[in-house]
Amino acid sequence: MNAHEVATNWLNHLAVERGLSNNTLSNYRRDVERYLTWLDQAGKSSLSDVSTSDVESYVQDLRRGIDGAKPLAASSAGRALVVARGLHKFAVTEGYVPADVAASVSPPATGQHLPDTLTVDEVVALLESCPTETPIGLRDRALLELLYGTGARVSEILDLTVDDMTDHDGILTVTGKGNKQRIVPVGSHAQSAIDAYLVRARPMFATGKSHALLLNTRGGALSRQSAWTVIKNAGERAGITKEISPHTLRHSFATHLLEGGADVRTVQELLGHSSVTTTQIYTHVTADNLREVWHMAHPRA
Repeated sequence: MNAHEVATNWLNHLAVERGLSNNTLSNYRRDVERYLTWLDQAGKSSLSDVSTSDVESYVQDLRRGIDGAKPLAASSAGRALVVARGLHKFAVTEGYVPADVAASVSPPATGQHLPDTLTVDEVVALLESCPTETPIGLRDRALLELLYGTGARVSEILDLTVDDMTDHDGILTVTGKGNKQRIVPVGSHAQSAIDAYLVRARPMFATGKSHALLLNTRGGALSRQSAWTVIKNAGERAGITKEISPHTLRHSFATHLLEGGADVRTVQELLGHSSVTTTQIYTHVTADNLREVWHMAHPRA
């Protein structure tokens, strides 16, 4: 079986048995097609012809730029390597090749990137910038309170329906990547904002054509682009000069929990990360806090 046929079987496996989202599958398909093109140009029609040094060369070429393409950042090249590794691991598991030549290939080193976060005061200013005397302001406040209060992805919040908010008893079920569901608490501030929106604003937007919790002024579900605009406008009103997005509130949620003493695994569950390693990037944000406490408290600091 040639490499292209193995790749097709692998992508089908990811779609059917792993239940990956269409967006994730699209990204995997793009990366695997790039890898297959590289193998074709290297004269490797079968994965059994590929060596560890070939995979290493592929990653190096990605960093340099392939066929005039823009060189990939270390993080992007690392993600491309993950896809190549997945393909080779699948080939071994299914018995197409005898050995996994990609398993020992290390991703390119990346500089530690700390996510942009807001201080607690900045979050409060952002939330309170929404004019709650208007229906749009009430909706925007509900959106921002939900994003910061739950740490959910913007897509997860926009997918919520009115039914999701009834009889939830302070616990909300959100559906994340790969259709995986998790529960997140809804705090009193977020609940108050939602209640105000449902009573005083949503009926003014609703036309009966959408069950989405958050609606636009035409009665349809609020879009991702509109959510970005809501946050951008709120940031400007609050006088925040940082570049902020819906994900900024997710970052801030995680950082503030860790600063407040939450353990990494709890935050992992709340964020819906499949690996605690993904969550541990946020611990670097609080390193200065830890260092300050250590200097003040340790007898040999």
